[in-house]
Amino acid sequence: ERRTAKDGLPKGDLGRIGLAIAPSKPNIVYALVEAKENNLYKSYDGGRKWQKMPAKDNVSNRPFYYHDIFVDPLNENRVFSIWSTMSKSEDGGKTFEPWVGWKVHPDHHAFWIHPKNPKFMIEGNDGGMNISRDGGKTWRFVENLPLAQFYHINYDMDIPYNICGGMQDNGSWVGPSAVWQSGGIRNHHWQEVFFGDGFDVGIRPDNNRYVYAMSQGGNIGYIDRETGKTTFIKPVHPDGDTPLRFNWNAAFAQNPFHDCGIYFGSQFLHKSLDCGQTWEIISPDLTTNDTTKQHQDKSGGLTIDATNAENFTTIIAIAPSPVDEQVIWVGTDDGNLQLTRDGGATWSNLASRLPDARPGSWIPQIEVSQHNAGEAFVVVNDYRRNDWRPMVFHTTDFGASFRRIVREGQVTGHALAIVQDPDVPNLLWLGTDYGLYFSIDAGQNWNKWTNDYPSVSTRDLKIHPREKDLIVGTFGRAAWILDDTRPIQEIARSGGKVLEKPFAVFPAPDAWLAEYKSVEGTRFVADATFRGDNRPANAMISVWVKPPAQSPPPPETTPEPTGKKGKKAAKKAEPQPEKAPQSKPDRKKEKEKKVKVRVLNEAGDTIRTFSAKVDTGLVRISWDLSHDGIDFPSRRPQRPGQDTPSGYSVVPGTYKLVLMLGDHTDSTTVTVHPDPRLPYSLENGKAKQAAFDEFYQTVRLATDAWKRLDEAEKTLDRVDKALENAPDSLKTDIQKQGKALRDSIRQMRDIFMDPPNQKGIQRNPNTLMRVLFTAYRYIDNSDGAPNASAQVTTDKARREVGRILDRMNAFFEKDFADYRQKVEAVPFSLFKDFEPLKKE
Repeated sequence: ERRTAKDGLPKGDLGRIGLAIAPSKPNIVYALVEAKENNLYKSYDGGRKWQKMPAKDNVSNRPFYYHDIFVDPLNENRVFSIWSTMSKSEDGGKTFEPWVGWKVHPDHHAFWIHPKNPKFMIEGNDGGMNISRDGGKTWRFVENLPLAQFYHINYDMDIPYNICGGMQDNGSWVGPSAVWQSGGIRNHHWQEVFFGDGFDVGIRPDNNRYVYAMSQGGNIGYIDRETGKTTFIKPVHPDGDTPLRFNWNAAFAQNPFHDCGIYFGSQFLHKSLDCGQTWEIISPDLTTNDTTKQHQDKSGGLTIDATNAENFTTIIAIAPSPVDEQVIWVGTDDGNLQLTRDGGATWSNLASRLPDARPGSWIPQIEVSQHNAGEAFVVVNDYRRNDWRPMVFHTTDFGASFRRIVREGQVTGHALAIVQDPDVPNLLWLGTDYGLYFSIDAGQNWNKWTNDYPSVSTRDLKIHPREKDLIVGTFGRAAWILDDTRPIQEIARSGGKVLEKPFAVFPAPDAWLAEYKSVEGTRFVADATFRGDNRPANAMISVWVKPPAQSPPPPETTPEPTGKKGKKAAKKAEPQPEKAPQSKPDRKKEKEKKVKVRVLNEAGDTIRTFSAKVDTGLVRISWDLSHDGIDFPSRRPQRPGQDTPSGYSVVPGTYKLVLMLGDHTDSTTVTVHPDPRLPYSLENGKAKQAAFDEFYQTVRLATDAWKRLDEAEKTLDRVDKALENAPDSLKTDIQKQGKALRDSIRQMRDIFMDPPNQKGIQRNPNTLMRVLFTAYRYIDNSDGAPNASAQVTTDKARREVGRILDRMNAFFEKDFADYRQKVEAVPFSLFKDFEPLKKE
């Protein structure tokens, strides 16, 4: 039943309306109405009649963006309004006062109150989610939801490299792709460099201390990340009068030929070679300059809302060629695709050559080839006019002709971004509004990437030129990195034929002998803080294990004929040949395949052997950059086929890894680098290895001694078992002597390590194991040959091992030898005499 001005509502056109019913008194209803004059209205009779409330201030301000109202579930007079800020009324909507303020992010869109405990509240805004347990006096920001909305993504060449990008209403940020630090990647590792709605961020290639960052409507700054000093560098027209039109998400690009070179887009293309201190306009108006679409000051309907998001006929994509400095591509939000081949002196509009693209469509991204100045990929979307087709066009001849490479039915969602692999040109990655896709045949066929990646709006894509990582900016699920795309490169390079092999090893990325620092802040953060996946510095090895062939499905059976009444007609059974019993595949065994790995140094010597469990498909294993280690004394028995433990680190160099799976063998190489933050001497590295080799001799003696005690105890067990049926007159003395030997062995074992199953925590610093581990630690923490502390502890280790060996040798030469002599002299047969069985 419709309510109108006759019922107390405002006259004329109505816009967005926020509606709330008081749960404690459902006859009371509030309506926040957008009209010629925006106001709060209240009904006391369930919405039949309405009364305009006197509240004017602190109620709402932007119905376009938010216009909602809520009532306390237990108090019909307590009303909450969410808008740019949050306000509250305690008098039934007569007055509103600011409530939360700016301690939480502004622009509020969602609000929930517990129906029985109104002090428990949750609110959502442009910056995330906040929770209050005291009715809004204090709030806790939820830090473990990675929901950032990236418009663009970028990177630098640091080690590990940084990624950067701008987020919707959350500024521009720079953060690490990986950290060499305990605790992993956390929120505090990311640095906000510019506030506002964030868009493109560019890091100065010759000095990553400096970055460019943007906010809405063409605002752009040049920022010193170390001090925070920010220089505002937004271009102005040189005549001082011509207004410049910048998109909400204005186009920005860095000049591949000049470290301080950048481009920026209004309706003109602006160029700077001094980091934005001075600008030159190098184009005419590259848009349609349709003045009917330039009235953003009148945008918003009943309530004007001109925030720069309404700006139109602007440049939104700039793509300078890295091959030819004179070649620059430009896309606009009103359908123009412009190209200059002479540095901006002349321009050609190629929009009419895009097959199937409607005039006026947006051209938000252009991807240029790293090798061919005439090659480009042009992303087109027109969903704003209800055309949801995915459209990407490819040219190799400077736009003389285009081929559409993404069509309906191949992918889901309109196209947003594309990137071409710099090494394998036929490998393409595509971002759509519904996820990530890739093609290994230059766009003829597309496959959706679903492994550990959500179906989310995928706004920007970059491939790191050194690491070959795919860096992804999503609109709603933050930033993602697909580590090391070399396996996908090989799949594309071979046209997929590498997947026909039963086993294959792919080229490996470089590895780093990185030092890890301790965690910053709280170490044990439980679950309330987001921690990103952290790529290790170890060697990452990608292998392909072909899945077993799928058994063909059983043939479809023909439906049996039915009688007139629909019942199955009788059918004479025909004899069937007997089928040989088939054993079911052991899936568990299939999944427990192990690949054996041999690591060879540059001289061809095997320095490390280990194994790793692998499943089928594309699998990742790692090598921890160590040599084979040595077994220390241990109470735990070795498992059959147990790997040799890891030892000391390798020195920088190139290593060959030979991998074997069953009868199949393949190999790859890994280049190992020193930590780039530290000075490194190869001579010191080898001296440290020599110190370890010498120390291992001491450890080996200790381990051999421990194993000899094991063998002695086993011998005692065998004797006791053999004499089980011997008469007491023969075995009593031997058993007594054997018990004394066991006591001696136990006492020697206690010199090695703490006894098992002792109560509480008891750590004897004088056990041989503590001495050995202390020496190991000091050698490992020396930068080269053992320092003074390492020499002292290794000398002590040698002395202590010598002492236990002296004691053991004396034990075996006297006590154990006497025992052996007595046992071997016992006139006892292992055979039992059997008396004849008598018949009844």
